[in-house]
Amino acid sequence: MLSKLKTNAAIKVTSRVKYSYCLRLSVIRTVMLAIIITACYAGSTKAEEEKNHSNSQELQLHGFISQGIIDVNGSDFVNDDGDLSAELTEIGLNASYQLSDQFRLAGQVVYLDGGNRYEKGFRVDYALLDWSAYNSESWQANVYLGRFKNNHWLYSSSRVVPFARPSIILPQSVYFDGFRDIAVGSDGAAIKISHSHDELGNFDFSLSYGKSPISDEQTDILLGDIAMGVAKQDYETHGSFYWQPYFSPWRFGFSFLDSDFTYKRNEAFDFFTDADFSFQFYTINALYEGEYWEFSGEIYQQRFVTDGFYGPDFYKDSTGQGYYGQIRYKLTSDLTVLARYEDFYLDKDDKDGKLLEQNTGGVVPYYFGFHKDITLGLNYDITSNFSARIEYHWVNGAGRLTPVVVPNTLINDSEDWQMWAVQLMYWF
Repeated sequence: MLSKLKTNAAIKVTSRVKYSYCLRLSVIRTVMLAIIITACYAGSTKAEEEKNHSNSQELQLHGFISQGIIDVNGSDFVNDDGDLSAELTEIGLNASYQLSDQFRLAGQVVYLDGGNRYEKGFRVDYALLDWSAYNSESWQANVYLGRFKNNHWLYSSSRVVPFARPSIILPQSVYFDGFRDIAVGSDGAAIKISHSHDELGNFDFSLSYGKSPISDEQTDILLGDIAMGVAKQDYETHGSFYWQPYFSPWRFGFSFLDSDFTYKRNEAFDFFTDADFSFQFYTINALYEGEYWEFSGEIYQQRFVTDGFYGPDFYKDSTGQGYYGQIRYKLTSDLTVLARYEDFYLDKDDKDGKLLEQNTGGVVPYYFGFHKDITLGLNYDITSNFSARIEYHWVNGAGRLTPVVVPNTLINDSEDWQMWAVQLMYWF
């Protein structure tokens, strides 16, 4: 039986490697060709720019290339061997075309290589139709159809563009990279309503409904590579409300998420059974943006229900909690420093993870029940579209490592671990 499992797993991995390799080559060629075309377009003569002024207003084309190195000591956050890695690649191309005063097309395609953090290769972050359904002096309503962007958390939108987010690695307590492709957007519909009041300030309300496909590799990242079945997301309902007082540098928000997943076991052979997973996620956040200082933070609580998977009669309902606080200070017009602390507990009633270790018979160590991270970073703008970033992390716990459901306890045998990363970013 074990031999059969190894053979099936080997075939599964080999086919994915071949597919991933061919896909990476194709994506890189496509993106590089697009970059060359864009560069040629940007280098057109002034006469051509004036001639095509109206067209350029309709079509907006942008992109980015980001490459770095990352070193992790004590966990499989990026790779299994702990060596210095160049798996810190982000290449993207986004476009927007104004069909009319009310309708706009927008999309972004990216190639990512982040090691064990998420699936390597090509994906479409978003591809949507934006309908400006209503627009007045104080009200605006937009409807998005297709693969829409998740704009519900503080850095939901900016996480897909390296230079737009505050750090190389976002706080994993909220922006867990293992859920990156599911959290970035969904296939479905979304609506955003904005209201501006002369005395009360600005209000934004967003609501979305859809689902995201889950690939075989994403299944391995979430559940572990010994899960031979198929996972899928049934639906995701996401909402948020933001308020910025009139003429204030502060912004406050609240969001909620409700989603269901299913797992269908491999009938030929599988260690696990059919399962239903239910996930709810609630956040409150605050952001201050001053001339030199920026303060941000998010507090959240999650509920995760597992029905099946480990066995037909298995059932677990747990509530996790987490938060982060972040400070950024602009030392000069080009140099910004960052400091952040984050904390995460898989179960609020088991913050030290002792019950986790006890209930698994010692198979899963206690430090998989939490994640704490102290981060320091620097960002230097070399030019207006070229930046360098460096950061260092001191981490306590393994609660935000992949795979999630079946942790890798052999490699992650240390409660404390560190990592540093350097990244160069160019955009146009």
